[in-house]
Amino acid sequence: MNLQSNDFEIFGLAPGFSVDLAALDERWKALQREAHPDRFSTADAQAQRQAMQWSVRINEAYRRLKDPLKRASYLCELHGVPIGAEDNTAMPAAFLIQQMQWREELEEAVTGEDMERMLEQVATVRRDMLAALAQTADVEKDHPALAKQVRALMFVERFARDVEQRLDQHGQ
Repeated sequence: MNLQSNDFEIFGLAPGFSVDLAALDERWKALQREAHPDRFSTADAQAQRQAMQWSVRINEAYRRLKDPLKRASYLCELHGVPIGAEDNTAMPAAFLIQQMQWREELEEAVTGEDMERMLEQVATVRRDMLAALAQTADVEKDHPALAKQVRALMFVERFARDVEQRLDQHGQ
């Protein structure tokens, strides 16, 4: 294992969207115990620096693999299909119409119950989208299609954050 290993290699996992999160957590803890900079406090400066680099790299890989959206994006990048969310926002018309309807509903939402109902609806859509990501990544292994799904999920995640923020403001 070296610093240039991909995230899956660092954690001893086969590259894929579906990840056993409990096993990932356990492996992260084991790797951190091995590489934690405190274990190298009496070592020379080079060993301390390497331990710090490893600790940072392990944490970076862990955060990426733990988050389904980041994990799917990373899978796309590993397979030469960058997400390109900054310059590729093309979405199917039905998806865009749904987004516009959600935005209108959020603007019209008055009560906390309205916003909670929206969060539940978005959570259901998110669960369905995550299941579709797993199918596309692990079964179909269609990384260009996966990239499109990731971009769509990014819209849904952003909307969910907007609803949560509005709900927080409503509660204050």
